[in-house]
Amino acid sequence: MKKILILGAGNAQIDAIQLCREMGYEVYGCSYTDTDHGIPYLDHFVQLDIKDRDGICAYIQQNGIDAVYSVGSDLAMPTVMEVSERLGLPHFISSATSATCQSKYKMRQALGQDFEGNIPFSVCSCLEEALQYRAFPAMMKPVDSQGQRGCYRVDSTADILAHFQQSLGFSVEGKVILEQFVDGPEISVNGYLENGELKFAIVSDRIVFEDLPGGIIKEHLIPSVVTTEETRAKTISVVRGAMERLGIANGPVYVQLKLDGDRPVILEVTPRLDGCHMWNLINHYCHVNLLEAAFSHLLEGVVPPLEPRPEAGNWKLAFLCQKPGVPYRRGDYDVSKARYLFWYYQDGEVVRPLNGYMEKGGYQILCDLD
Repeated sequence: MKKILILGAGNAQIDAIQLCREMGYEVYGCSYTDTDHGIPYLDHFVQLDIKDRDGICAYIQQNGIDAVYSVGSDLAMPTVMEVSERLGLPHFISSATSATCQSKYKMRQALGQDFEGNIPFSVCSCLEEALQYRAFPAMMKPVDSQGQRGCYRVDSTADILAHFQQSLGFSVEGKVILEQFVDGPEISVNGYLENGELKFAIVSDRIVFEDLPGGIIKEHLIPSVVTTEETRAKTISVVRGAMERLGIANGPVYVQLKLDGDRPVILEVTPRLDGCHMWNLINHYCHVNLLEAAFSHLLEGVVPPLEPRPEAGNWKLAFLCQKPGVPYRRGDYDVSKARYLFWYYQDGEVVRPLNGYMEKGGYQILCDLD
């Protein structure tokens, strides 16, 4: 029986843990805390920080583990790739590429100013540098955080002054990026690559909480209703070009974009499965299982056919969100028409702060045919 180590044991990892057990693998997991919701699903757990690369290497060698991976975590990907390189384990991309994608400014530098889907940006390590910025409106973000933490729209130097320290506080590297603000609908592309070929790509609409900062996710919609066939083709072309420039040739990829008119602009490139369970929505909609493809590719060297067979209707993944620091109330939500339902919290369990504004408490998949 092959052994897989999953880095992290939070809600985003539960899908991966369950699937790997269904596929017949022995599943190990680690996290800096022993309270993550995914721990009961594991065969083996050790309390170990996923950033501790030497510790991860030692644990893999001690237990004869065949591969290491993670879902939905930018923080985990550099560890996954570096550890796999060190130990000669299978992996999708280089540790250098992973580090480039984790850093928003390194990603934009790698794409290049001449790249169609790129936008102007400025990187700052102190408030004095940030206050020199004048190309408003802009988005201010930590260069290396995830989950929309520390992201703010800024329309003036006063806004920078008000939010700079909060944004900087989420950056491990101690830097903030200011990017041209694009005032258009958000879209996403979930894709899969094998040997440099984009085998599968689908465009979805990304619906955020408009009254909260930083683009905090509320819903995903498939098929996209804000794009035309021409815009979707252009979007996938931009994604394909980004993969080439960033050196992503294998495995899953998730790209967040905005539309500037009919021009797709890249916001984030993550060489991994997203943290929003989009694989599940996609599988319901067109019977392509990107989660299974990733682990089959990683552990068996085989990518299953990724041929979409779309179902009728408009499909939605809706998060069941509540504010942090309050007891979760499942009864607040109508889930009577859910095609799929998963709760992160039990009734009365206090919601943990992640982005600090509105946290995911579970999700449901719906179809407008219901």
